[in-house]
Amino acid sequence: MRKKIKVLTLIAVGLTANGSASALEPATQNAIQLGVSGIEKKMINWRRDIHAHPELSGQEHRTAKLVADHLRSLGLKVQTGVGGTGVLGILEGATGGKVVALRADMDALPIKELVDLPFASKAKGRNMGKEVDVMHACGHDGHTAILMATAEVLVGMRDQLRGTVKFIFQPAEEGLSEETHDEDPHIGARAMIDAGVLENPKVDAVFGLHLIPGFPVGTLAYRSGPILASGDTFKIKVSGKQTHGGFPWNGIDPIVGTSQIVLGLQTIVSRQVNIAKEPVVISIGSINGGNRENIIPESVDLLGTLRTFDDDMRTDVQSRMKRTAESIAAASGGKADVQFVKPGYSTTINDESLTARMLPTLKQIGTTVISPKLSASEDFSEFQKKVPGMFFFLGSTTPGSDPKKAAPNHSPKFEIDEASLAVGVRAMTALAIDYLNQP
Repeated sequence: MRKKIKVLTLIAVGLTANGSASALEPATQNAIQLGVSGIEKKMINWRRDIHAHPELSGQEHRTAKLVADHLRSLGLKVQTGVGGTGVLGILEGATGGKVVALRADMDALPIKELVDLPFASKAKGRNMGKEVDVMHACGHDGHTAILMATAEVLVGMRDQLRGTVKFIFQPAEEGLSEETHDEDPHIGARAMIDAGVLENPKVDAVFGLHLIPGFPVGTLAYRSGPILASGDTFKIKVSGKQTHGGFPWNGIDPIVGTSQIVLGLQTIVSRQVNIAKEPVVISIGSINGGNRENIIPESVDLLGTLRTFDDDMRTDVQSRMKRTAESIAAASGGKADVQFVKPGYSTTINDESLTARMLPTLKQIGTTVISPKLSASEDFSEFQKKVPGMFFFLGSTTPGSDPKKAAPNHSPKFEIDEASLAVGVRAMTALAIDYLNQP
């Protein structure tokens, strides 16, 4: 028992098998800092340019060209059109060795920006058949700029790399848009994986980050095991019998049935599953039905999301949702058809061994805190299903201000303190170097 405790303790503090700390030498830290300082202004300009020209999922043509041109200027091997508009850059170090992948997402959201910035977005795009305003409301502009800068810093430190770095610039993390269709599994991370981005050479580990206003600049929030929820999109069609609004007894009212279903689904969370084990979220984001105040419609369509942190709970809740909706609709003589758009996003699960090994490196970069589990979803999880991976959050709120009052991701008022970008480059660069140079 004592030996087991000792081994676990060594892992917890981030020691490798030969007893050496997995952290960077002072000279390497200084070289990273110097490289980041030299590129910070250029990186901020990249971020502002991308922010002013956001592109929806699957439509990141301009952003992909910007990335590819930069990577080529660094002398990297570059592949474009990977899994759609994805870009892959490959940097071979001074010697052979392991292969590490660093990932950034490039797509924006169908949101009208309400932040007063000189580079605020005025862009329009096509989303699900409609013209919409487009905004980088989730920090992907920052992620892209960070990885572009990381590539340049690592090229300048090539002689210190024992192995290969793959820079993965991914489209369509947010999912569907005009050019990415319902139930199409070949979008985002899946499409790049299917295109072989983790092969030739085969990737040994993958790292990713995400800007988040919940922490101040300089904070790196991590968590071993589940950190982000699975995300399943579901559709429910509630069918009734159309009739005059003044004579509801002559038909079957799908609007009333829909209202009962919306409330009934919440009893699954509050009364049917053990949320002391893992949290569950069921949210309805869209209800559409009817076109006049005096006509009870034939049907109503619901669109929603299910978030879980455990695969068994995910399957169980999906079954309960189907039974609940069908039973409630049947009670009034109607019908409910429940469909889950497949495949949904899986839980983002950080490899415990990899996280423990790399934690000392993160601690050299900034203030590390254990992140709570968040019920947002990320298709970085697809990479983690293939190779060990670590995903962490990068604080983006100005120090001294209250992170609780900052506009959250996906808000039209979302913004970041650009000082966070340099922290992100230092972190990604350090992780790549340290991982490759470990035994």
